[in-house]
Amino acid sequence: MDNTPTTDTSTPSAPTAAASGLLTDKVVFITGAGRGIGAAAARLFAREGARVLLAARTEAQLKAVTEEIRAAGGTADHVVCDLADAAGVRAAVDRAVDLYGRLDAAFNNAATNVPPGPLDQVQEADFDHLYAVNLKGPWLAMAAEVAAIRATAGTGAIVNNSSVGSLMGNPELPAYGAMKRAVNSLTESAAVTYGPEGIRVNAIAPGTTLTEMVRAWNESSPGIVERLNAHTPLRRAADPDEIAQAAAWLLSDRSSYVTGTVLRVDGGMRA
Repeated sequence: MDNTPTTDTSTPSAPTAAASGLLTDKVVFITGAGRGIGAAAARLFAREGARVLLAARTEAQLKAVTEEIRAAGGTADHVVCDLADAAGVRAAVDRAVDLYGRLDAAFNNAATNVPPGPLDQVQEADFDHLYAVNLKGPWLAMAAEVAAIRATAGTGAIVNNSSVGSLMGNPELPAYGAMKRAVNSLTESAAVTYGPEGIRVNAIAPGTTLTEMVRAWNESSPGIVERLNAHTPLRRAADPDEIAQAAAWLLSDRSSYVTGTVLRVDGGMRA
């Protein structure tokens, strides 16, 4: 009998994101995915095993994030989309089905902002722009996403990106807060409507998050981030990835009994 120890020189395969991820094998459509929270979400969802389709208006940003995900071993593609255009939104959602065969989930993250100031100083054109992107956009997207989920995966999940500024008076960003509060209402209505079909709809309400939008606000209103942090129990702003983590959980099967909620991800700001 030969008792000589043998050495196995083969390399054991490491667990992959697709084998163990939070969003394994799910097809996820993400709006506003070229930067900020949307880009962080695209990277995270892909790491968690999802096949992602990134949508936004700026192709260069989308291409950069898509290539980054692919370089890391993820599955991603992108489509240029104006959220205020109904036909464009439907075409973008349909592109996910064309590419990956179905749609399981969506993160409606895209948003815009206007200069801060009291209600009487908001320009009508700015108000209309906020409505088109921040309210009409998610409405159009949800309608297209529900249709695609129904026709393919059958059941699924949608998360809308709201704001902690929708949960209180918002004197510095009154129109922005109003549109986001309306998104909360759409979210709750959709959850009640589509829950019987197995389609869950939730929203997240981020607090201060270090995105390009917030940095621009801090430049126009110096010290605003510091002031907001002073009213936040964790005494800091969030990284975009921290917000994306909450969206990933709500899109995953681990939140299977959660629908119709607006989840605060705000460092305790509204506690």
